[in-house]
Amino acid sequence: MRLIIICLAALVVLIQFPLWLGKGGWLRVWDLDQQVVAAQKKNDELKARNAKLNSEVQDLKQGTGAVEERARYELGMVKENEVFVQVIDPNQKMPFVASPPEEKPAQAQGQ
Repeated sequence: MRLIIICLAALVVLIQFPLWLGKGGWLRVWDLDQQVVAAQKKNDELKARNAKLNSEVQDLKQGTGAVEERARYELGMVKENEVFVQVIDPNQKMPFVASPPEEKPAQAQGQ
């Protein structure tokens, strides 16, 4: 009787082994599920980024507001009759500004 119980227990363990640790087992399925969740999260982030870029492209194609905003922010441009005020930190060192070169007197051509 004991031998039958041991054999049945061994068979149950052998049947359970592929279910948990085999190629299509629960652990592999769980791991693949985690990978799918991570990929879906990354895809959602990329979709949001693409939508933002697409709306910016459409705005640049159709309107002048985005072009004006970029010109102001990136190039420091101002509109006509606007006043530009720049506040400088007193502790910040000023960059060296070279004075314009002095003009040399014209030499006489006959000498």
